[in-house]
Formats: sequence, C-alpha cells, structure tokens
Amino acid sequence: MTPDSLPPGLDALLRDGLADLGLSTDLAPPLLAYLALLVRWNGTYNLTAVRDPRQMVTRHLLDSLAMHRFVSHGTLADLGTGPGLPGIPLAIAHPDLQVTLVESNGKKARFLREAVRQLKLGNARVAESRAEAVDEPAAYDHLTARALDTLAGIIAVGGHLLKPGGTLLAMKGVMPHEEIAALPAGWALVGTEPLSVPGQEGERHLVTVGRAGVKPA
Repeated sequence: MTPDSLPPGLDALLRDGLADLGLSTDLAPPLLAYLALLVRWNGTYNLTAVRDPRQMVTRHLLDSLAMHRFVSHGTLADLGTGPGLPGIPLAIAHPDLQVTLVESNGKKARFLREAVRQLKLGNARVAESRAEAVDEPAAYDHLTARALDTLAGIIAVGGHLLKPGGTLLAMKGVMPHEEIAALPAGWALVGTEPLSVPGQEGERHLVTVGRAGVKPA
C-alpha cells in the first residue's frame, strides 16, 4: 500500500490536525507514507489493534505528535515503541531529534527497520532489545513510553538510560495520581501538561519525571 492507495480524506484530516498542533502541514506526506507502510504490514504482522486508517491518523499519528513541543531536539529513547509510536512521528516532525526505537519483539523490530529505511530517517535507529538490556547508560535527554507500564515500571527498566538532567515524558490518559505517588526513591514529578489531541475525546496528559534534586536540562 502506498499513500495514494489510502482511503480518501486522510490527507485533509491529517493536515487539519497538524495545523491544530502548530506543526507544518508539509509533514503530511512523510507521515502518510509511514501510515501506508503500517497499514500494509499490519495485515500480516498484527502490529496494532487499530485497523481503521482514519482512526490511525487520530489515535496514532496525532496522538503521538501531541507531545512534540517537549522533544524538539536532543536524544530520545522510545521504550516499547511497538510499530514506532510515538518515536517515528516525532522523528519525522523534528529532524534535530535523535530517536532510538527500543523494541524487543522481532516482527515489530523488522517493521521498524524497514520504516526507517523507506522513510530515510537518518535521525532514527532501532534497538531490538528489552529496555533494561540496552547498554547505553546516561545516554539520553528524554525517555518516552506511550503504552508501557506505570511510571515506576518505566523507571525500573529504562531509568538507567537518562542523563543526570534527563526527563521521562510519559503520555497518560487521566491524571495518574497513584502512579505519581508511587514514584521510587530518587525520582520526582517535574510537571504535568494537559494535551489536546485533534479529533480525540477524553483526557490526555503528559507527565514529566526526573531525578530528585536534579534540575532538568
């Protein structure tokens, strides 16, 4: 499947959403190329439970990009990225952001490598590994994990990857008060930000966590 073979109306839906997020509509073609690749591979590899391309625009592309203002540059490790969410949309939106897509599932990692190759994403690479096994201590400015575990769980498997002033940027639905209260010793809440995802109802929050007593970079 190519972008031209996607259902009609997706380009306008995506462009409207990009504009609402303050992003250039010039990002639509590479994002749709990624979406077309995801739809094609999803038929065989079951990369995501979302099957409707229109829903993919809202629930995958625009949802991932809702956090773009917080990761415009530096280094980002996207833990348990699955089919590349939010890492690939963020890499497309921000060429100055160096993204490592961490995924242990072999089929998903193969898709990620093909997506990086076809989309010519020179600022993205794939680490086929469990997060806790990535041997790159203190290498990243940011961690994100769109659908992976609790805040404490993310820190347990990926906290070693953060630079001293680095931040974990966790996308959540309703405000996770219990998760924040259960942060492990040495970690603290930096801030929370409500996110608005075009076309999506319900609450969405970005929760930022860092090492206690260390000012975020």
